[in-house]
Amino acid sequence: MDYNLDDQLKFEYELYQNQFKQPLRTSHGIWQTRRGIIVTLTDSAGTTSRGEIAPLPWFGSETLTQATEFCRQRQGYISPEQIKAIGDRLPCCQFAFESAYLGLNQPQGDKFNKSKPLNFCYLLPAGEAALTAWQEINPDLAYPTFKWKVGVLPLTAEIELLPRLVALLPPTAKLRLDANGGLTLTQARQLLALCDRLEKIEFIEQPLSPNQFDDILNLSQAYSTPIALDESVASLRQLQWVHQQGWQGIYVIKAAIMGFTSQLAHFCRKQDLDIVFSSVFETEVARQTVLNLAQQLNHPRALGFGVQHLY
Repeated sequence: MDYNLDDQLKFEYELYQNQFKQPLRTSHGIWQTRRGIIVTLTDSAGTTSRGEIAPLPWFGSETLTQATEFCRQRQGYISPEQIKAIGDRLPCCQFAFESAYLGLNQPQGDKFNKSKPLNFCYLLPAGEAALTAWQEINPDLAYPTFKWKVGVLPLTAEIELLPRLVALLPPTAKLRLDANGGLTLTQARQLLALCDRLEKIEFIEQPLSPNQFDDILNLSQAYSTPIALDESVASLRQLQWVHQQGWQGIYVIKAAIMGFTSQLAHFCRKQDLDIVFSSVFETEVARQTVLNLAQQLNHPRALGFGVQHLY
């Protein structure tokens, strides 16, 4: 991005916390409250723009405490040069301050167009509750896409539930399974073998830990069900490394924790990746920034932003 290094921007920040209707259960544990920071920049003309710091430390981002300390140290002002110099250990701060800065002078045509239809993937609750919850989310969708967390219950129970869930979903539906890296290699093989026999499975997301990339690569070649990487590509550096290793599958991009959006967009355009943009349960501030990026890159897969019903 281009910076006018002579600018001195007034800076304010406010912490927020949003409760989930029900605790979110994943293989990382139980998540009850989403906490983050809204930053507001004001230029010399009085124009304001906001950005959002939405840390996800178990994905490798900074903690909320680290982000808060960074904001506190700015003492009310920040320059574009200081924004540009934010280090990679603070990717959520990079995202928030750059998006807020760019928003100060963003042409109207470059902003998120709410009237342009976007297809979302809707997150289902873990376990047996998914069998009925999909009808309550948005049953009128012509081509709905849903995500179901696996690796939360014993896999034997989830393997018993999966064919039942698939049978209940509309004929035009797609289903994504998200393991959050919580399966063993044996379990991943069991799940992929089952998915190869089922219809409607779009892909399995992050079946194994990021440090098992070679095993994930081998699985992607051994089974017909596609695999998507998520925790393995939680930063721009990881995304670049995985691409260099020859990954030809799907990339789940959590842009709000991946640093400077301008750098992420440049890499994605250059490499023409198969991308799913995904939420980190941010507020509308970061949500619109990421959806704007998704519109600009124009990828066909349903966006992982069908999470509003969880608040």
